[in-house]
Amino acid sequence: MTEKLLQYIWQFQYFNPNELITEEGELLQIIHPGTINTNQGADFSDAKIKIDNTVWAGSIELHINATDWNKHKHSADKNYKNVILHVVWNNDIDFNLPFSTLVLQNKVPKILLNKYNELMNTNSFIPCEKNIHLINNIIWQSWKERMLVERLENKTSDIYQYLQKNNNHWEETCWWLMAKNFGIKLNSGAFEKTAQSIPISILAKYKNKIHQTEALLFGQAGLLNNKFTDNYPKLLQREYQYLKKKYNLQKVEGGMLFLRMRPSNFPTIRMAQLAMLVHNSMHLFSKIKESTNLKSVKKLLNLTANDYWHYHYTFDELSSFKKKNIGAQMLDNIIINTVVPLLFAYGHYNNEYIYKEKAMLWLEQIKAEKNSIINGFAILKIEIKNAYDTQALMQLKKIYCNNKRCLDCSVGNTLIRTMPHTNLL
Repeated sequence: MTEKLLQYIWQFQYFNPNELITEEGELLQIIHPGTINTNQGADFSDAKIKIDNTVWAGSIELHINATDWNKHKHSADKNYKNVILHVVWNNDIDFNLPFSTLVLQNKVPKILLNKYNELMNTNSFIPCEKNIHLINNIIWQSWKERMLVERLENKTSDIYQYLQKNNNHWEETCWWLMAKNFGIKLNSGAFEKTAQSIPISILAKYKNKIHQTEALLFGQAGLLNNKFTDNYPKLLQREYQYLKKKYNLQKVEGGMLFLRMRPSNFPTIRMAQLAMLVHNSMHLFSKIKESTNLKSVKKLLNLTANDYWHYHYTFDELSSFKKKNIGAQMLDNIIINTVVPLLFAYGHYNNEYIYKEKAMLWLEQIKAEKNSIINGFAILKIEIKNAYDTQALMQLKKIYCNNKRCLDCSVGNTLIRTMPHTNLL
């Protein structure tokens, strides 16, 4: 037994509520079990019970053992002064409290406890994978929407931290997040620091001069530190030294990583594409916000690095001709991980649902992502149509399934209450 399970049992009244007798020998009737409390104080607030002939309203505290009341020093805590009932799994001590005690250990069906224990003890991809097919479509669709919104709300919290750093400057926040996304997973932190080291107002001054834009970005990122033979990186070095001194720029500490990476994802290529994004469009977030369809956003982000990079993946090393386009997969990645969260956060910040709705609609128009988590759900025959589904399923797997939060999950909750015990494993 865990306190989380005990709270779940009490919240949904998964025990025989008839002829309840307290440890003090009183007849107990539960009129309302209360509302679970996520703040300080007792586990449930606004409960209503009847003991013998007296109706009580207040809070209810739950513990595995009755002695936990003293261990947690609740008697000295004013947040517990409104408790009207102590619900425990095991009454391991007899002591006087100013309210009654109810023991649940022998009142909960063993089949429910067995179902829960089996879910907690499985080592499969997700705890409920043997019976997940029993969940009806209404529950699935509702829970997927909840997972997607929760994932976007988590990203919104991160975006708010950026806004606090830059005095609620949405364009600067967009620039920082775009840069982080262009760094891919391995170099995302370095790209983010590079973006934050150059005020967007400086970039705006040189947006029409791609060489100066590249000099600023490559220089701040530490990618111009070598002795080069090509004229182009030498030109960038000279431009950077001038701009660094002019604006008193502080170079970012640390370096970029190239190991075990496809050449198309080299930080040099992604930085060159990021420079072209600056070159092609300032006020980017305003344009995204005003876009009425996803096609126009993709057009904004459909970038190709400048001519030098058609023949290079790194400075000085010549390669066969290939235009360094951003690519369809990278384009979708930017929309999923930067554009959609930004739009959702803006709608949340300004209480304008239209932007949140547009963000989720755009996810429905993007192909499903491919990764090990999505492959795992595909094996279980879970329908996966688009990025809306994949984002929701990744939230479910990482936050709920991996942590076995089955009691907090609509899918797990439903299965614990309904699935046949013998079919669980």
